[in-house]
Amino acid sequence: MKNILIHAAGDEGLTTRIESALAIGRRFGSHLSFLISSPYQQFIAADPFGGVYLAKEQLAQAQIADAELEKRLRAELEREDVPWDIAVADGDALSTMALAATLADLSLVSLGAADRRGRHASTIAADLALTVPVPVLALPVEAPPIDLDAPVMVAWNGSPQAASALRAGVALMRDAASVTLVTVGDDDGRVAAEDALRYMSRHGVHGELRREAKGMDASEEVLVRVADEIGAGLVVMGAFGRSRLRETLFGGVTRFMLDVAPAPLLLMH
Repeated sequence: MKNILIHAAGDEGLTTRIESALAIGRRFGSHLSFLISSPYQQFIAADPFGGVYLAKEQLAQAQIADAELEKRLRAELEREDVPWDIAVADGDALSTMALAATLADLSLVSLGAADRRGRHASTIAADLALTVPVPVLALPVEAPPIDLDAPVMVAWNGSPQAASALRAGVALMRDAASVTLVTVGDDDGRVAAEDALRYMSRHGVHGELRREAKGMDASEEVLVRVADEIGAGLVVMGAFGRSRLRETLFGGVTRFMLDVAPAPLLLMH
């Protein structure tokens, strides 16, 4: 966790991302890299006759907004004791974050604001988790910054994705008040839960196994209930994709957890 990449945008989740990045940076001696994504190509338009036009006024406004965001970030970060840098990249948030994440140990993004049903709006968190080979920490905008001392829940189904998430997240679990590995139903998958606990223990993380019967509730509903019961400050889970269509790329458990997010989610595919 030495190189932390943070999505920098003027949205309501920025403060939580900054504070969470600082907490992780102080704990692990990390360098924080804030990335402002500026898709300037959106200001280039074409007419039916083949002409190309630049929306100069809108482009200028976007550049001013980026400069103001960078100035705000610098003002906040200059008071902190964690090394940092700020970069501006030309492109949409997903593509620029995916490229920058190739040399990062962790990427921080926000989930969208929750609606009246408590469901979070879609953000780049889902696509980024499937795109980059590094863990993605997705932070609910209405929640406080991540608490590295709070209990951790690991959603375990014995899959390679769950194992990847466990390996990626073990560093963030070392100071947790407790770590609970949760399985739902009888299918342990390809990797036994006991092997996962043994792996964690060799990293100094001593967790407990909690087997939950599926019953009438869906697996994702059981996971949310357990996360609430233990007061999880972080949920570690594999990111699963099963459809070729982007809008249905995430199925079942992952999509539901992204929608509800009982705590910050550490996702890995």
